[in-house]
Amino acid sequence: MESFQEYMIEYKKQLENGYIQEAYMVLMKYIMDLRAYFKNKYSEYFVSGIYQGYMDMTYFSFTPEPLKHQKLKIAIVFVYDTFKFEVWLAGSNKKVQNKYWKLFRENDFDKYHIPSTIDGIDSIIEHILVDNPNFSDLDALTGQIETGTLKFINDILNFLSKYQNSTQ
Repeated sequence: MESFQEYMIEYKKQLENGYIQEAYMVLMKYIMDLRAYFKNKYSEYFVSGIYQGYMDMTYFSFTPEPLKHQKLKIAIVFVYDTFKFEVWLAGSNKKVQNKYWKLFRENDFDKYHIPSTIDGIDSIIEHILVDNPNFSDLDALTGQIETGTLKFINDILNFLSKYQNSTQ
């Protein structure tokens, strides 16, 4: 493993060329615009602020009332190391996360990826919305994210409606 000093030397070199800063700024602007799009178009949903992360992930939540009432949230996530947009079902805390993770696993929910453990994981369920996004057509990218997110939410709500008594 390299030392902190070696990491910082490399980081400085990368910053000196200017591409990282510019790419990060336009990515954050797109995610802010995406958040505003969802907030304006779906006023009945709860839309959080943006969590910028540590260049591991950046996300905002986009949660319908029935999920919020169950202490669940939907996160639209950009994952840096895989360069993908994903949608996650997450809990408001670890207790909620564990409860719903077990519910989905024990009832063989197989529409989307359920992590094999929730230790060190922020999601209950994950789904790739856009693999290798095309940032040259932001309207199409937004459409892909919107369509996939709404389908994901609908699938989660349909599943939970069948198991409502298990979640009380």
